[in-house]
Amino acid sequence: MTIYVNIMPILTGPLVVALLYDGLCTFEFGIVAEIFGLSRPEMGPEWYRFASCGVDEGPMRAHGGFFIMAENGLEMLQQADIVVVPGWKGVDIPVPDTLCRQLRVVHERGARLASICSGAFVLAATGLLSGGTATTHWRYADQLRARYPEIAVDDASLYREHNRIYTSAGSAAGIDLIIEIIRQDFGATAANSVARRLVMPAHRMGGQAQFLERPVAHREGLEITPLLENVRANLAMNWSVERMAGECRMSIRTFLRRFCEATGQTPGDWLVDERVAEAQRLLCQGPANIESVALASGFGSSHTLRHHFRKRLGISPSEYQTRFISEQPVGRRVSV
Repeated sequence: MTIYVNIMPILTGPLVVALLYDGLCTFEFGIVAEIFGLSRPEMGPEWYRFASCGVDEGPMRAHGGFFIMAENGLEMLQQADIVVVPGWKGVDIPVPDTLCRQLRVVHERGARLASICSGAFVLAATGLLSGGTATTHWRYADQLRARYPEIAVDDASLYREHNRIYTSAGSAAGIDLIIEIIRQDFGATAANSVARRLVMPAHRMGGQAQFLERPVAHREGLEITPLLENVRANLAMNWSVERMAGECRMSIRTFLRRFCEATGQTPGDWLVDERVAEAQRLLCQGPANIESVALASGFGSSHTLRHHFRKRLGISPSEYQTRFISEQPVGRRVSV
């Protein structure tokens, strides 16, 4: 009888340690554990190692009506290469002096610190963000600004970095930040691979706005769904309102009303958003001619692509491609 044994590689990469605390923000911690702690044998032995440590004595409460116990105490921080603060108990709850001291020591020896959402208040309490720029969820920005006037609070960006300290906005922005850390450590290919496994769209840059103006589709108007799928599959075609309405066998007036009900947007705005997203996807595949990307995504010319790309994302297609494809990572790389 043949027995097959799946031998997992012994990981030697950076050690990521996430904080656990009473009142844990469960989703924020889950983001960190999912990305850094899930087995990823395709990334090779230099991939991240993961551990968590308790700020408080266990058992600790977690959002969702359950309790957790930490395997490690704060002494685990002394081994960490990256420390992640997944939210905090509350923006008005003081950060223990012991934790602040530990984080300062960890940072001084070269480790990176990162926070998701209200976790920025923990990093701010260490004093390490003084004179720098940080972000947090827009709901908490004014409180962070008032409590720590020595910090420039950016309440618009998804994430910011200052002196090896990363802060991010809401929960989804935490995913963007972690993908960015992976890109810095292992390169764009690895970051894109993780994003695909998470079923994430193209990675959002830190300077992108927290407020996403693209509305969520309503349930009404599902009769235009086949049209939306057809347009997405053929973005290079010339899609006028008249043509779209004809595809749906509707008058233009009825079509415009149904389209807005289904997407929350005009056909023109929706089409531009879809074409920008397609251009992002093409640019992330590797070095590409901007004119070819413009034609394939339906913009027709590089000038039109640059106009809408910069208007939607705040950077040019070339800058986007350089950042996510051409730029060399600052740390280890793995083959995927």
